[in-house]
Amino acid sequence: MNISKLNTEQRNPKTMDIDLMSTEEIISVINQEDTLVPNAIAREIPVIAKVVDLIIDSFKKGGRLIYVGAGTSGRIGILDASECPPTYGTDPNMVIAMIAGGKKAITEAIEGAEDDLEQGSNDLRNLHLTQKDVVVGIAASGRTPYTIGALQYANEVGALTVSVVCTRDSKMEKISKYTIAPIVGPEVITGSTRMKAGTAQKLVLNMLSTASMIKMGKVYSNLMVDVQMKNEKLFKRAENIVKMATGADSEEVKKALAEQNYNTKAAILQIVTGLKGNDVINLLEKHSGYLRNAIEGFYSLT
Repeated sequence: MNISKLNTEQRNPKTMDIDLMSTEEIISVINQEDTLVPNAIAREIPVIAKVVDLIIDSFKKGGRLIYVGAGTSGRIGILDASECPPTYGTDPNMVIAMIAGGKKAITEAIEGAEDDLEQGSNDLRNLHLTQKDVVVGIAASGRTPYTIGALQYANEVGALTVSVVCTRDSKMEKISKYTIAPIVGPEVITGSTRMKAGTAQKLVLNMLSTASMIKMGKVYSNLMVDVQMKNEKLFKRAENIVKMATGADSEEVKKALAEQNYNTKAAILQIVTGLKGNDVINLLEKHSGYLRNAIEGFYSLT
């Protein structure tokens, strides 16, 4: 594909004179262009929802969500994956991210790595990919060889393949089972896909992981009830979550958390039901960790 034909490489007519603008005008035009992103994503909601349901099916079978990308796209995948364990208490192997060039590429630009088709497949092979997994390739242009190599290998294994791109009729779209393609238009700075395209990719990944975690029972109401208390801020957050979920005072919340080994879900269930110790854990396990179902199940029997 001729790169000059890609949407992501076109010149934006609204910014032809950006180098002559005042600082405030530059910021304003960037802001105006950024407002186009949510509507571009809105048009992709049906396919995003379908992909989320398939990710949930994968998780329930013991599969993984694996993001693959290069440069900005790879870093966005790493950001989303790395936030899942502390936010939702997931196993670090449940949501994984690969970036062309490896760990060094997280903080340094290793531009040549994205052209290595074979390395994409090798990196995925090293994760012992199975047909239970979901592989999400991320590339604004939809033509990154590293990501294409990974998607091709995923197809060979029988894993579900998804592309998140910002252009139509890309090579990635042709080889993926599903494609999410928010078309955000030309960037403020021609070809700087870390801007609108990167924002769109980040928002899409937010949706994929967040909606999947909600449906996996990691959220009660709108509270992250599997938060991992790894530092003082997260301890305070957990206390606030239990307090908001139950209406209990601080003393009762701290007592319940301590008695339930700082398991936020269990502390909430203990306060709401009056159960203690292993009875709380057993009730949660009976309902596969879904807190709302556990509460409703308890009261349906009383």
